[in-house]
Amino acid sequence: MGLPQAKLDSTEARIAALSPLTGAAWIETEQAGALARLRAMGLPGRRDEYWRYTNPTGLNAPQAAAAAVFSVSDESPIYGNLDTLDIVFRDGVFDAGASDELTLEGVVIERLGVAALADIHWAKDVYGVLEERGQVPVQRPLAALNTAFAHDGILIRATGVVKKPIRFVYLHESETSDAMLHHVIKVEEGAELTVLENGPAAARFNKVMEVEVADKAAFHHIRAQGRDHERQAVTHIFARLGAESLFKSFTMTANGVMTRNEAVIELTGNDASAHIAGVALGDGDFHHDDTVFVTHDAVNCESRQVFKKVLRNGATGVFQGKILVRAGAQKTDGYQISQALLLDDNAQFLAKPELEIYADDVACSHGSTSGAIDEDALFYLRARGVPRSEATDMLTLAFLAEAIDEIADAEIAAEILDRLEGWLARRRG
Repeated sequence: MGLPQAKLDSTEARIAALSPLTGAAWIETEQAGALARLRAMGLPGRRDEYWRYTNPTGLNAPQAAAAAVFSVSDESPIYGNLDTLDIVFRDGVFDAGASDELTLEGVVIERLGVAALADIHWAKDVYGVLEERGQVPVQRPLAALNTAFAHDGILIRATGVVKKPIRFVYLHESETSDAMLHHVIKVEEGAELTVLENGPAAARFNKVMEVEVADKAAFHHIRAQGRDHERQAVTHIFARLGAESLFKSFTMTANGVMTRNEAVIELTGNDASAHIAGVALGDGDFHHDDTVFVTHDAVNCESRQVFKKVLRNGATGVFQGKILVRAGAQKTDGYQISQALLLDDNAQFLAKPELEIYADDVACSHGSTSGAIDEDALFYLRARGVPRSEATDMLTLAFLAEAIDEIADAEIAAEILDRLEGWLARRRG
């Protein structure tokens, strides 16, 4: 059965506005495969099962809608106290002058456009490969669009324990910028890597990050999405985990008229562990969607999904999370929780938690709740002289604590907490 004509037309219009990256045979093969997948699926629409809560129209349009540039004047740069290797993009274009040298002990760092020219490259086993695997059983056409047409991105191969975090800084300076980045990360056996991200990136942003975590390796990812309110963004993380490996990803989102973060994680080696967490704070015409799919395909693996959203003034939060336990994936420990704190009657939270289990020796749970501030706790604080607004903020931070606790690095966790406190204080003022 073919695609509806309207979907075909919108897909071809989006494709016509783009051109692929020129490179060696391996990347052109992956681009062609992604383009074929995209044409077979079509761009997402509200009739698609996993887009029923989020309108993708702005992400599908051939041209990005204008988004005002937000100038940060009331806070210092995030992660400013950390010793990091910084890689800077301005409206989706690599800025060599603002970036550090792409050299660091225990890791090889390259730009996508440079690596794409090599006839033989390690990235050919990852680029587009994990994205393609992540298209089943749920189609992710905007990720295929990215694989087919992204011109920039960073390739990282960690061969040892990398002591300094690598930070991607995404600067938004043009109201009409339309950025598409594709990062590939391979963490070799026994290696460890931390990647930080921050910034709004562009008026419209489409990003894919493919992460291969080998046996006994560890990957840590902390992301702070920028405060530009009018931006639209869709991001994807595709990860595959080997035996005894660790994957941890945390995202903080404040502002953004439309943000969708997708994570597709495969645990393919025994005793692997994957933790995906996030907090979102929304006010007004804010729409935030976390869509997560975790597949257990090995023995004695653990996964955690912890998502918290604070919403008010008509803001909307969405969570769609699934744990799939394949036959033979015994001793699986899967945990999923999604909760929303609604600070008024106009905000809404839409949730779709799922479990699909084909093994009989597992411990899996999921839950989803939404509600207002605990009036008893609020009364307790006010009775002790705490003003209502400050008491509300204290309870809000306590509500977010479980997700923040998923950050392994205490210094980074403290930085995230400081940013959340700042957001609440600005809203209070």
